[in-house]
Amino acid sequence: MCKVLIVEDDPMVALFTQRYLEQVTGFTLEAIAKNANDALEVLANKQIDLILLDIYMPGMNGLELLSHIRQTGEGVDVIILSAACDSYSIKQGLLHGAIDYIIKPYEFTRLYTALIQYKERDVLLNDQKNMNQKELDERILHKEVQVRPELPKGLDRNTLQKTWLAIQKVNGPFTTEELAKGIGISRVSVRKYLDFLQKLQIIQLDICYGAVGRPAYKYHCINYQANIENL
Repeated sequence: MCKVLIVEDDPMVALFTQRYLEQVTGFTLEAIAKNANDALEVLANKQIDLILLDIYMPGMNGLELLSHIRQTGEGVDVIILSAACDSYSIKQGLLHGAIDYIIKPYEFTRLYTALIQYKERDVLLNDQKNMNQKELDERILHKEVQVRPELPKGLDRNTLQKTWLAIQKVNGPFTTEELAKGIGISRVSVRKYLDFLQKLQIIQLDICYGAVGRPAYKYHCINYQANIENL
């Protein structure tokens, strides 16, 4: 199990990253640090395999933290998750040994691909003493191929696509019952897909209070640009 540290000063973004991480098997979140000093304290007291690192932070920024980690000889791997898209930041991140650089905002599939490739790389480098050029090129150096994530047990890609298309057609708040009728599946089934999309922060559940009676629970889409086809 790969032990992960998230270094992110924005609590909502940290939670967003945590939820994404929870969708990928083989990884466990050890801690969330809101600044470089907190991150260094975690590294001093816990065994961390991978850091998901933001750059823009108060005090020591992410690039400075990465440089400090390398100067101390710490062998932890780092994937940068940052809105910094300038060539200097990208170059510095890679020069200091970041194994991947993901620009915010990003799709779940991009982070998923980075994590799966990292896990495969780690297993290969630890378990295989020698490799040929083809293996090195395809399994270590090249990142062109996106890996399709596995859906949670009980979910089907075709039904997920139908659910997403139905949500887009509604173009506003909707209930589980309304969507189930539009798709032609049971409320219990459609709720599983809605829960999955909610975890990925593609839709959001709200409580609507009327003048009388019980409150209504309605969903609405918060990310119409989500690339569901890659899930």
